[in-house]
Amino acid sequence: MESWVPTITAEAGPKYRAIVRALAGDIRSGRLVPGTRLPPQRTLAKLLDVDLTTVTRAFNEARRAGLIDAAVGRGSFVRGPAPAPRNPGAAEMSGSVDFSMNMPPQPAEARLAERMEGALARLTGARGFLDRMQYQDSAGTMPDRAAAAEWLGRRLGPVPVQRVLVGAGAQAALAAILSVTLKPGDALCVPALTYPGLRMAAERRGARLVPVTSDAEGLVPEALLDACRAHRPRALYVVPTLDNPTTATLPAARRAAIAEIARSHQVAIIEDDAYGTLPLDAPRPLAAIAGEITWHIATLSKCASPGLRIAYVAAPGTNEAVRLAAELRAISLMASPLAAALASDWIREGDLDDVVAAIRRENGRRQAIAREMLGDLDVLAHPAGQHLWLRLPAPWRRGEFGAHARQLGVSVVLSDAFSVGPAPEAIRVSLGAAPDGEALRYGLSLLANLLAHPPGAISTIV
Repeated sequence: MESWVPTITAEAGPKYRAIVRALAGDIRSGRLVPGTRLPPQRTLAKLLDVDLTTVTRAFNEARRAGLIDAAVGRGSFVRGPAPAPRNPGAAEMSGSVDFSMNMPPQPAEARLAERMEGALARLTGARGFLDRMQYQDSAGTMPDRAAAAEWLGRRLGPVPVQRVLVGAGAQAALAAILSVTLKPGDALCVPALTYPGLRMAAERRGARLVPVTSDAEGLVPEALLDACRAHRPRALYVVPTLDNPTTATLPAARRAAIAEIARSHQVAIIEDDAYGTLPLDAPRPLAAIAGEITWHIATLSKCASPGLRIAYVAAPGTNEAVRLAAELRAISLMASPLAAALASDWIREGDLDDVVAAIRRENGRRQAIAREMLGDLDVLAHPAGQHLWLRLPAPWRRGEFGAHARQLGVSVVLSDAFSVGPAPEAIRVSLGAAPDGEALRYGLSLLANLLAHPPGAISTIV
């Protein structure tokens, strides 16, 4: 079909990517069948009124994505469809179901492998690529810090690049920030249910954890004020959007109140904004309200892929950024130059926005399945989030429930992992690790069926 001309007028983003999307769509619809010969690149460039390099780049991307083949002297041809991944049926799902790992789903529409291949092709083909693969400054290269400042600036407002650092994941960033802000024995305010990675890093630093009461809307400002008066903390740790584990999102008014309390008591805020890009309606981050006292962390592991061990940090000031860079050097030396460069490329090309949007949509689909499967159980969740907080019905106790779930091959995280003080009868259920909706339904049906019976009615003795 040498007359094939893609429709790209309504597409957003670079034109070469619009050509690839149109090609993929026409293959899926059957307009282009395997073996179809595509127009010569120069012909297509004239028909679309674009540069030849745009079409060449599009064809290269399509070939890397497995959409087309090319033969010298013969042209480019549509490839046969790849075999569809085989989904296991319920009868085959007798193995383990992992609801413990809080990772984003990896939907096909995100096209992660294709996007990574495209980014690597652009990076390796660029001048000076090998120079970027050498040891780098612990704060990140200036091009990567500039890309990070652009990404952060969309939610925080303009952030000077001198205050922005590129770290090897949020955990390394947290450990480094605690080293800068706390001395052993200092008090650190945390939600009464808080991220286990923060607890581990704080304990290694020798900090005293001060639990602060939260409710369905997150940290309670009055409780924080009481803690500040009683314990004189040096810092506050908070996940303001889609809290881990409770899924609560702090309303704008609470964020403003927390910022004012922290200012008046000279408390540094450590804002772990791992999930902040997922909801479309999230309030402004604390760093946008009180940037002069806030350490803002935005990791790509929760909104894109765990394989991108990249976290962006906005420090309260330039001096603090310099101190943090020294701590990052001691902890992890530097972020992976290749991962950092790939993330920067995705930001420039718009790929990161597309990946986040695809994950947001998939999270919504999975949360809808969870609502259907868990029915009237006491669940806290958000449509854009990838986990939920399930409060166990009486007479279930978390330890007993966890043991029965393990016997069924289902892994969840008990509230003990998050609790600073007495643990409630609750579990965190993470929806992202399930390979697809069918597997997710199967795993959730096991949990729902288990909870439908009192513990005494379930026996493993046969």
